[in-house]
Amino acid sequence: MADRMIELGLARPGEAAALARMSRDFIETGLGWTYRTPRMSKLIADPAATALVAREPGRPVGFAIMRFGDERAHLVLLAVDPARRRLGIARRMLNWLVESAAAAGISSLHVELRAGNKAAHGLYESAGFAETFRVPGYYQGTEAAVRMIRVLRAPGIAVPEWQPPKVR
Repeated sequence: MADRMIELGLARPGEAAALARMSRDFIETGLGWTYRTPRMSKLIADPAATALVAREPGRPVGFAIMRFGDERAHLVLLAVDPARRRLGIARRMLNWLVESAAAAGISSLHVELRAGNKAAHGLYESAGFAETFRVPGYYQGTEAAVRMIRVLRAPGIAVPEWQPPKVR
């Protein structure tokens, strides 16, 4: 199915179980399952988080969840069904989240990924993220994590309040 058939939208409460299964199968493989349905439901309902879903007609095929703070945002999860990878879906979701963070005045975006996940590393790097350091044993004490950051603006600088354009 072409990428243009994939629509992005906010997660619906009824999609929590599907997102939890995707997390289990595509992100948490071999680590145990921590993002079960109740936890996904809380993230979807959390006003400090944005849960974005990529849908093809009838079902979610990818999702991303980002938590927002005052100055920084943390990309908690991002996954795309393996049958739908290499269509630009992850890039579209990531771009949507980056644009949302910039509009919200966020200074930096942060993400952790498995050190061996070359595809994710390449995605984030191509989206302007830079590796900051590695954390040995981050995942269940067995696998290292790579921490990456994308700086959107200098921290601590006030963002001017949005004003509508002047009518001439």
